[in-house]
Amino acid sequence: MLNDFFNENYKALVFLLGSFTILLVAYFMLLKVLRKLGKNPKYIIAPSSVKKVSTPIFLILLSIVIRMGSLRQLLDLTHLEYYFRKTSTLLFIFAFTWLLIKIIKIIKEHVTHSYDMNTSNNLRARKVATQFNILERIIIFIIIILACGIALMSFDSIREIGISVFASAGVAGIIIGFSAQKMIGTILAGIQIAIAQPIKLDDVVVVEGEWGRIEEITLTYVVVKIWDKRRLILPTTYFIDKPFQNWTKSSADILGTVFLYTDYSVPFDALRKELTQILKQTDLWDGEVNNIQVTDSKVNHIEIRALMSAKDSSTAWDLRVHVREKLITFLQQNYPQSLPRTRLRLENIEASENTTLE
Repeated sequence: MLNDFFNENYKALVFLLGSFTILLVAYFMLLKVLRKLGKNPKYIIAPSSVKKVSTPIFLILLSIVIRMGSLRQLLDLTHLEYYFRKTSTLLFIFAFTWLLIKIIKIIKEHVTHSYDMNTSNNLRARKVATQFNILERIIIFIIIILACGIALMSFDSIREIGISVFASAGVAGIIIGFSAQKMIGTILAGIQIAIAQPIKLDDVVVVEGEWGRIEEITLTYVVVKIWDKRRLILPTTYFIDKPFQNWTKSSADILGTVFLYTDYSVPFDALRKELTQILKQTDLWDGEVNNIQVTDSKVNHIEIRALMSAKDSSTAWDLRVHVREKLITFLQQNYPQSLPRTRLRLENIEASENTTLE
């Protein structure tokens, strides 16, 4: 009988060591293949990504080892079979979920890395980055919810509770629907932004009277970085329900305007010539639009609009400030009489009275 005990333990030990060796060899072979693929730029796995997936893969293999009956037999813990199986199941679900999340992040990094966000014409890069950032959060959220559900349903007691809950799902669904209406609407708005893209990362927008750039887009809110480094936090539904200005929806280039208020005696040709010289002497101008027009006339002054173009809104702002200063300086130095003036007409009342008496 003692010999039978040792024989059974010996067989269990051999089986366990053999299985463990096979799993270990498979683990290192898989890592070697992933590293080899990472050296080739054609493949999606980068060398740095191999370390990210190695831990969850190891945990998956470990969950298989824990589930083996030979391990419990060697440790003389056959009476704890239920706990070993549940631990193995939960560890496998956790490791597999972790692996899926890592794979999604690796794919996102690989795709977005091929687009440069720092270029002046980065419209395509911002579109891709926006879509992948939002879709990544959606997919990860769904994966975690499914993993938690599968893990909980692996317990018989919870499964029975789940069946009883599903029996009253009609009433519960109505209650949850009313209570979570805004949250669901916000999440759906985030999905709609990812698909329709009324805004993208790094878009220049004017929202609530504030000029800024889209810094972050999540499923539930959008962060706008204001020009003075403040942050404006808005729900995603805002960009679906309310009007706003998007200065970089289709392209980054933009027109800039400078308004001058001068006297009627201002020389328009000299002003146009000076504007052209100012624009040619600065790198802020993109060389496309250069124009001066009289847009309004009042009793005491006229309104002149200088129109110019720049590659993006930030450059356009600097160009407008530069042109405004140079044009005012030009008028001050060369045509001071063209600056706005208030005219008064004085009459000699006594002379008028004498003339009337005569």
